[in-house]
Amino acid sequence: MKKLRLFVSSVQKELEIERVAVAGWVSADPQLSEHCEVVLYDKQPLTGKRISKPYLKCLETCQIYLLILDCEYGNPPEFSATHEEYRFARDNEPSIPILAFIKGGKDDKRTDKTKEFFAEIKEDGNTYRRFHDRVDLQPEIQRALGSVLKEFFNIDVTVDENGIAGGSTEPASMFEQQALEISGNELDMVEASSWLGAIGAVDPVRPTSTEELLNKLREKGLVRKEDGAYQAQASGLLFLGKNPSLRFPQCRIFTDAFGGTVTDSTPADQDTLSAPAPSMVRAVWDFVYKNTRHPMRVVGLNRVALDEYPEEAVREAVVNAIAHRNYEDGARQILVKLFSDRLEVLSPGDPLKPLTVAKIKRGNCQPCSRNPILGQYLNHLRLMDQRGSGIGRMKAAMLNHGLDEPVYDLTQGYFRVTLKGSGDDLDRLRIPSDVSTGILPAIEVQLNKRQKAALQEVLDSGAVSSGWLVKIEGVTYDTANRDLRGLADLNILVRQGKGRATKYVLASKEAHQ
Repeated sequence: MKKLRLFVSSVQKELEIERVAVAGWVSADPQLSEHCEVVLYDKQPLTGKRISKPYLKCLETCQIYLLILDCEYGNPPEFSATHEEYRFARDNEPSIPILAFIKGGKDDKRTDKTKEFFAEIKEDGNTYRRFHDRVDLQPEIQRALGSVLKEFFNIDVTVDENGIAGGSTEPASMFEQQALEISGNELDMVEASSWLGAIGAVDPVRPTSTEELLNKLREKGLVRKEDGAYQAQASGLLFLGKNPSLRFPQCRIFTDAFGGTVTDSTPADQDTLSAPAPSMVRAVWDFVYKNTRHPMRVVGLNRVALDEYPEEAVREAVVNAIAHRNYEDGARQILVKLFSDRLEVLSPGDPLKPLTVAKIKRGNCQPCSRNPILGQYLNHLRLMDQRGSGIGRMKAAMLNHGLDEPVYDLTQGYFRVTLKGSGDDLDRLRIPSDVSTGILPAIEVQLNKRQKAALQEVLDSGAVSSGWLVKIEGVTYDTANRDLRGLADLNILVRQGKGRATKYVLASKEAHQ
C-alpha cells in the first residue's frame, strides 16, 4: 500500500523546530509511519525545473494538509506561501483533510495578517487545536491523524489515552529544549558564522556582526532574547557551545588509542573534547587519523596514502553518537576507543524506540531522532542524513574500503558501533574510486604486465633500466628495451643516457593526461 503524503505547512523560520519534530514523531510511530509519509517542502530534493509556486505543486501530490500557526505571517506581496497552501488545500477537488494547530492561548501577539488568516480558518468552519509547546503538540497531532486516517481513508490506528499511537514509541527528548541562563556569547561565533553561511542565512563573504549572528540563531531556536539579552537554549549549547561540558559534564567525548586489542591503563594517546558539535566531529577524525596507519600505494603515476579507516564511516559513527545519545544520562560521555584491530564509538543510551539493534542490523529502520533539533542542524552541514540512510552509508563506506561492515550492539548502558580494521592485512584496503591514476584509462589498458612493473619501479626509485626488467621479469634485453621504448612512445617515460648508462624516468604529467 502506498503511503499517504502528509504536507506540513507553517512559516518556515518561525516554526522550523515544530515541523521537524512532527516529521520525527510520525516516522517514529510504528502505526502512523506505516501509513503516512511527512512532506516538508523545504527538505524536498530540487527538481531543476522552473515552476511558479513550486510549493503548491508539491502540495498537489499530498493527501493530508497539516497547518501550524503562531505569530508571524510570512512574506506576502498579497498572501504568504503558508496562506496560499491553506487555500489550495481548502479549495482542492477532491478535498484534502485539513488539520490546524495554533500555538499559544492568546492572539494579541500575532501580526494583523496572521489574525486575519486565523479568522479565515474559523470562518471556513475548520476545527483547530491550540498547543503551548512540543510536549502537548505531539499527542494532539497523533490523535488528529488517527481520526483523519479512520474518517477519510478507512484506516484504523490505535491511539492510547496519552495520545501515543501503538504505545511502543519513545518520544523525542526535551533536553535540547531547555532554556538556559547562559549568555549567547558562550556560543562559538566563528562556528556559528560558518554554519549560517553554509545554510544561506547570512552572506558567507560579508563580515557579520555578533548581534546579527545571535539574531539569526534566535530565528533558528538556538537562543532566545529576554530583556534585550540573548540567552542560549540547550540545543544551541550542544551545537555551538564553546565548551558545553562547563554546564553539562556529559557533553564530552573521551578518545583513547591503545596499542593492542584490549584496554589498558596506559593508552598510547588520549584526549578529552568539549567544543561545538561540528568541531568535535573534525577533532575525532583528526585523532583517528593521527593514531592509525596510512600505507602507500602506487596508482598510475601517483603515490597515494590510504587511510586505515574510511573517513566517511568514522564521521558518520561520531555524528550519530552526538545526535542520538541520551543527554539526560549525566553520568556517561561519548567514548571513542581505537585498538590495533578496530575502532569503537560508544553512545550513552539505547536506540530510541521503536528502533532496536536488530532493526538497525537489518537496515530496515525508519528515521527517528532522540534529539531532532540537533540532528537537523548537523544535517544542515551535511554531517548526517535525517532520512535514516546514515547506517547504509556507513556500511557502504566500510565495504568499499575493503573492510567488513559495521557491528552494532549494546554494552553497559551504551550503544556501540564497531568498525573492524584490516589488522595485519593492509593489502585488503582498497584505493578510493575517486583517486586518479595520472594515466588516461585508454592508455593504461595498452600496458602489459612488465610495463606496469617498470612504471612502479620508476615511481619507487625514480628510474628504471632494461637490466632491471631482465633481472626481475626474466626476459631478454630485446624484450626489455622494446617494453621501455613503448612507454617512451606513449610519452609516459623519457630516455636518458646512452649505452649501459641508459635509464628511463617519468615524463612530465602534462604529456600523458
